[in-house]
Amino acid sequence: MNKFNRRQFLKSSLISAASLNVLPALTAEQKKDSAAPSIGVQGANSDIRYAVVGFNGRGQDHLKEMGQQQGVRLVALCDVDSKVLGKEVQKCNERGQKIEGYTDIRKLLENKEIDVVTFATPNHWHALGAIWAIQAGKDVYLEKPVCHNVWEGRQIVEAARKYGKIVQTGTQSRSSHGIAEGIAWVHEGNIGNILRVRGLCYKRRPSIGKVDSPQPIPPEIDYDLWCGPAPKEPLMRKKLHYDWHWVWPTGNGDLGNQGIHEMDVARWCLGVNELSSRILAIGGRLGYVDDGTTPNTLIVYHDYKPAPLVYEVRGLESSLGSNEMDKLHGASIGIIVECEGGMMVIPSYNSARVLDKDGNEIKQFKGASSHFANFLKAVQSRKPSDLHADILEGHLSSSLCHTANISYRLGKTHSPEEIRDAIKDNKDLSEMLGRMEEHLEANKVDLKTTPAALGATLTMDPKTERFLNNPEANKLLIREYRKPFVVPEKV
Repeated sequence: MNKFNRRQFLKSSLISAASLNVLPALTAEQKKDSAAPSIGVQGANSDIRYAVVGFNGRGQDHLKEMGQQQGVRLVALCDVDSKVLGKEVQKCNERGQKIEGYTDIRKLLENKEIDVVTFATPNHWHALGAIWAIQAGKDVYLEKPVCHNVWEGRQIVEAARKYGKIVQTGTQSRSSHGIAEGIAWVHEGNIGNILRVRGLCYKRRPSIGKVDSPQPIPPEIDYDLWCGPAPKEPLMRKKLHYDWHWVWPTGNGDLGNQGIHEMDVARWCLGVNELSSRILAIGGRLGYVDDGTTPNTLIVYHDYKPAPLVYEVRGLESSLGSNEMDKLHGASIGIIVECEGGMMVIPSYNSARVLDKDGNEIKQFKGASSHFANFLKAVQSRKPSDLHADILEGHLSSSLCHTANISYRLGKTHSPEEIRDAIKDNKDLSEMLGRMEEHLEANKVDLKTTPAALGATLTMDPKTERFLNNPEANKLLIREYRKPFVVPEKV
């Protein structure tokens, strides 16, 4: 695809073909790191030496699962929260593991004793951390979504290719042989042509509360490093940790948090390897008023041919006061591949079941292998093709979440009647909207007094990953970066 630098990207103009060859000279170390085929195993006893960045949540799984692999050795940890860092370093010391602890990722990446870095930071740090690590000669395991915006994702892909590094996306469904077998079975036409692929995220997300003034930053946190590429603004929510998911400067809502998993499997089911050409999202932050800005209720339409990808987010329970979440064909979170002769339901990261047109189960597929083991296999072979979830897959699937969020963010609130009328010719959106309205009514949400937003209908050129004739939407494909935490124009 065509590449854009940041300034030209914002101006919506293509870089000339000649400029693609104008790259900064590599340092001697970068030349060494970018040369193939280094096996990346240089530690004592041929161990792969790894570091984990960010482990107050998902990063704990990185520590556990990497620690279960053979031929690896933890040598460093990095977290901007000194309490979190100190606790984990102490645990390692008690186990007799000698490791280095860092609060600043830049210092960690100077460590030549590290071969691999795994990232489980907040979303706004994913791209910059990964690119810096790649440039420092490290292979990378990167949590989803791999980027905070579309442009960043493409930059990571370019960096991985330029320096010959192995970069795995943390979409672990790609390491499920059960799901892979099910998708192959459907692709063979056993239940007819695919009509649509539907993703579900019915996941309870309560209010994060509302504050009237800036909140204190916990003294153990280096807030400048925590903010990194994002604006360093006063904390206007009760919790710094985790609730960053629900504000745009750092998070991408549940579409980017959970939805990336389903978007990835849905794209896999459809067999498409580019972004969709037309996008529309409808929804809002409904059912409560708090400091969150991302939608807790959303329906999305990605116009792929011959079958669309549709997605539904519900953060409210099945009805007001209920402890249950809605289900569709038995799933609250997952994928439904709707075909002419039945459907395949993928309700987890490692299984799939096939139903006939009457809803009777006719086939099951189960089983998965370690996504981290697959990553380490590719680190050894130096073949990106050995990865189950190469960074390009992560970029495309993450970007489906981002483009849908852009549609929503550019939308305007309308009455229920106006929204119904606007989408009346789209049977998939109309069907999702009808069920969304029923769900909100069950939660006592009146769309006449708290209306939903009808997103902007966006048209994209999948080859350039740019919206057509929409400068406002193109501005949201990238962000303003806070120096020195700048995703580089030329990686």
